[in-house]
Amino acid sequence: MSETRGELPAQPSLRRLKEFGIRPKRDLGQNFLIDSNLLDVIARAAALDPADVVLEVGGGLGVLSEYLAERVAHVHVVELDRALEPALRDALDAHANATLHIADAVKLDLAALDPTPTKVVANLPYGVAASVILRTITDLPRVTTWVAMVQKEVGERFAARARTPAYGVPSVLAQLACDVRVLRPVSRTVFRPVPNVDSVLLALTRRGPAPEPALRALVQHGFAHRRKALARSLSLAPAAPLDIRDRARAALDAIGVAADARAEQLAPEQWRALHAELAA
Repeated sequence: MSETRGELPAQPSLRRLKEFGIRPKRDLGQNFLIDSNLLDVIARAAALDPADVVLEVGGGLGVLSEYLAERVAHVHVVELDRALEPALRDALDAHANATLHIADAVKLDLAALDPTPTKVVANLPYGVAASVILRTITDLPRVTTWVAMVQKEVGERFAARARTPAYGVPSVLAQLACDVRVLRPVSRTVFRPVPNVDSVLLALTRRGPAPEPALRALVQHGFAHRRKALARSLSLAPAAPLDIRDRARAALDAIGVAADARAEQLAPEQWRALHAELAA
């Protein structure tokens, strides 16, 4: 390396930004982690173990990637932006236990990852955070733990309880399979560029299998028209049975919920009970 290397910042993300001439892309939600002190906080929250296989979505400049590679059995790093590959290679080429996937995490065949991930640890791009969390719950049944930096609004939505404004489809689908907690706020200053939104550290711990497709569809159709009663919302779903409104009202009554209840009034396990009653 030339002498100019000595003039580069010591912090890995800042060094790679300068060394590889990277310009963050706002349209991809690129806010790179530049505070390495936060890495230990993430590691403790994820209870990293040398036997873990970790999936990181949104590798960015590789500061979290190389930290994980030094501590776990294997790390899969997924990054959409091919322009970041040189920086990620700089971070990962020294680690034989790291696999870089230049791909869209929303489309990547997660079930084909080898070795199979057991934890998800990431600074998730804002635009795909919810989709990635829900998809990994479903497609990676061996994952037991998620620790992710996400937009505050996304974290609050996942952790929201029934009858609160943030409660919706992500809340129900995640909580049917996992215990969900917002661990702590994350300062905007740990990112470059500084985002114009707040972030939090979100943790999920698997409690059971992901909801089956029919239950997922029920939840999605139920929340499709939030201002309407749940039974009415279900009747408006594409290809809905003609009698679904009456059946839904009867099923709600059978599980001890008001027949005219709206979707946000049902806790996750009540959604499961409703699905079972409708299927009976």
